Amino acid sequence: MLTSSAATLRLRRLGVPGRAVVANISARLVAVVALGIGTIVVARTGGAADVGVLALLRVLPGLVGVLAACGLPGAMGYFLAGPQRAESALWPTILVVLGAGMAVGVAAWFVLMPVIHHVIMPTTTTLVMVLAGVSVGTQLPVAVGKASLQGLDDQHGANIVTGAEEAAFLPAFALVYLLGLRGPLLLVVVLVVADVVVATGAWVRLGRQVHRRGMRLGGRPDRELGRQILSFGIRGQVGGVVGLLNLRLDFLILGALAGPGPLGVYAVASKFAELVKVPALAVTWVSYPRIARRGPLSSARAVRHQLPWLLGLGIIGAVAVAVAAGPLLPALYGREFAESVLPAVVIVVGLAASPAGGLASGYLLGTSRPGTNSVVQGVGLVLTLGLDILLIPSFGILGAAVASAIAYLVTDLSLLFVLQRLTRGLR
Repeated sequence: MLTSSAATLRLRRLGVPGRAVVANISARLVAVVALGIGTIVVARTGGAADVGVLALLRVLPGLVGVLAACGLPGAMGYFLAGPQRAESALWPTILVVLGAGMAVGVAAWFVLMPVIHHVIMPTTTTLVMVLAGVSVGTQLPVAVGKASLQGLDDQHGANIVTGAEEAAFLPAFALVYLLGLRGPLLLVVVLVVADVVVATGAWVRLGRQVHRRGMRLGGRPDRELGRQILSFGIRGQVGGVVGLLNLRLDFLILGALAGPGPLGVYAVASKFAELVKVPALAVTWVSYPRIARRGPLSSARAVRHQLPWLLGLGIIGAVAVAVAAGPLLPALYGREFAESVLPAVVIVVGLAASPAGGLASGYLLGTSRPGTNSVVQGVGLVLTLGLDILLIPSFGILGAAVASAIAYLVTDLSLLFVLQRLTRGLR
C-alpha cells in the first residue's frame, strides 16, 4: 500500500493536492459517521420500518429536485472552473436555473404524490408526503451550494457542507423529538430543518467567495449561457440520476415489494458497504474542477498513472469493510439487523473498483464529456433494473445485494475501459 506521502505526490502530479483529497475523505467520513449514528438512533427509537422510511425520504425528494433543475449541481464544477468562469452573467443565470428547479420540483412532487404515496410510501400520512414535497425545495440548494464551493476551489467550505449535511440531522432530531413528534412525521420535519440550516450556511459562505472574486450574485441572466448550463446539466444529469438509481433503485423496488421493514435492514447493509465509495467520491469531486482548469492534454497521462494504486486502495478498503460488517452491524443496530451482514459483504465486493472508477468519472466530467459518463452509468442501471426484477422476488434482500454488486462492478470497469480508450493517444 502506498504511504500517504507517496499518494499525495501522485495526486499532486494531476494537479489535485493530496491534502485536498484527504480532507474531502475526512469530511465524507464525518458525514458517514453522523449518518450511521442517526440511523442507529432511528433504528433504536422506531425500528427497521422507520429506517426504511428515512431512506426513502432521503432519496426521492432529492431525486425529484435534481431532475427538475436539469442536473444543475453536476454542472457547477465545470462552469465555475472552466472557460466561462469569469462571465458576469454566470451567477445570475445559475440562480434563475436554481429557482426554477426548486419551483418545478416541488410542483412535480405534488402532481406525483398520490402515486408515490400509494405505491412506494403507503405507510406514511398525507402530512408526511406534503412535507416531503417541501423537502424537494430544501435539498436542492444544499446540493448546489456544496457543488459551487467545490467548483470555486473552496475545499474547506465544501468539506464543511459535506459533513454538516448529515451531522445537522442529529441536533435537529433531538430538538424535534423533545417537541413530541414521532415516526415518519418526526423524520421528515428533521430533514427539512437540517436542510434549511445547512443551506443557509452554505450560501452565506458562497456569497462571500463570489464577492472576493470580484463577481456578483445579482444581475441579468444570459439566455445562451443558461442554455449551455442546462445542456451540460442534462447530459450529466442522466449519469447523475442513473448513478443515484444504481445506488437506490433497489431501495425503491425492495420497498414496494417487501415493505419498510426489510428495506430498513437492507438500507443499513447498503450504507455500511458504501464506506468503500468514500475515496471514490472524494477523488471525483476534487479532481473534476481541477481537470476542467488544466484541460484534457495536461491531465490524461497523470490520470492513467493513478489507476493502479486506486484499484489497490479499493481492494484493501473492500476487505476491511467486509471483515468489519459481521461484528459491527448487529452490535450497533440491534439483533434485528444481523440479516444486514451478508448483503453488506456482497455489495462491498462490487465496490472494490470504485476509487479508480471515481477518477475516470472526474476526467469525463472535467473534459466536458458528461454524456459519455451518463452512457456508461446507463449500462449499470440496465443491469440493476433487470437483476432487481429477476432476483428480489425470489431472494429478497440478498437478491438486491447481488444485483447492486454486479451493477457497480460492471459500471466501474466500463468507466475504466472508456478512460483508457480516450487517453491512449494523449501524452
